[in-house]
Amino acid sequence: MTFVLGILGLGFLVFFHELGHFIAARIFGVKVEAFSIGMGPVLVHRTWKETDYRISLIPLGGYCAMKGEKDFQDAMEKNLKEIQGEKDSFYGIHPLKRLAIAFAGPFANFLFGFLAFFTIAIIGYTYYSAGTKVSMADEIYPELYSPAHNAGMESGDKILSLNGTAVNDFSEIAAFISTHPDENIQIEVEREDKILFFNVKTELDKETGIGKLGIVSDPESVVAHEYPRHGFFGACKEGFVQSAKIIALTGKSIRILFKGVNLTNAVSGPVRITSILGTTVKQGFAAGFKEGVVSTLEFLALISISLFLTNLLPIPVLDGGLILFALIEFLARKKINPKVLYYIQFVGIFFIALLFIFAITGDIIYFLKK
Repeated sequence: MTFVLGILGLGFLVFFHELGHFIAARIFGVKVEAFSIGMGPVLVHRTWKETDYRISLIPLGGYCAMKGEKDFQDAMEKNLKEIQGEKDSFYGIHPLKRLAIAFAGPFANFLFGFLAFFTIAIIGYTYYSAGTKVSMADEIYPELYSPAHNAGMESGDKILSLNGTAVNDFSEIAAFISTHPDENIQIEVEREDKILFFNVKTELDKETGIGKLGIVSDPESVVAHEYPRHGFFGACKEGFVQSAKIIALTGKSIRILFKGVNLTNAVSGPVRITSILGTTVKQGFAAGFKEGVVSTLEFLALISISLFLTNLLPIPVLDGGLILFALIEFLARKKINPKVLYYIQFVGIFFIALLFIFAITGDIIYFLKK
């Protein structure tokens, strides 16, 4: 059941992505030959306005088949100097329109993330977290190293702010530290009615890619906290703010991958993401309907906005590659030789394949350990 829920969740995000391409293609006059909910064998289909709408067997997203997508392959086989396409085909339209169609898919993922955070802000929720009074991890677990303790912090210190940003509970501290690995952090603490400041360099956990401070929370200080309900405009602001935070976090996470982290562990593959998503949905709704909705939307928003950013990377075979080629064609005022695109795509395919191997290997190791 866990994997079923995860597959349905990821499938919805892929479907939403393809829906973005579909809408943009229709707007810019490209004929959509087929649009499917799901993949694989077609179960039900109906043709309407030159598009074959399908429901397919495997619930893994869907696809948007546009006219002319194979023109690139035809140009290669016929050894043409440019890709030729009819006016209502993908390669036959103006390059800026092609760019917009390619961008529409990732943008749909961003839009879903925004709407998810908007909905959460409208609903509001209760969460439980410890206070900001902390203990040094190496005093409880001697085998651990504590950058905080090494910098002069002590058990019983109450953290007030991190880099000037006030923190209200331990979950905010954990979220901040985990996303700032191998960085110098200014920590403001209260100790015996005195305000002290410490500069602490967080530790990079090369197995997970997250930052560590070497502190633990006080379990006796766990209390309920309220994420308040927002009005329409407040929820719109929260939607953009939270989406921007995820974009910044995703970009930082990509950079961290080049700091010597264990890629097979730090990069989650489709199987692990499906498992985590399914577990999140199952446990969330087990705690209550509202809790289930919030936790599911939060996780889907995280994945969806990450898909938005990664799909925009200027790598062939991704939407970002199509956007880059369309932009080059527009600026150069001439079509790119298909052979050039062909060889560039080999680089992109190699990069994606390498990342996929790391992700799948990590998934296998993760489940074997479990």
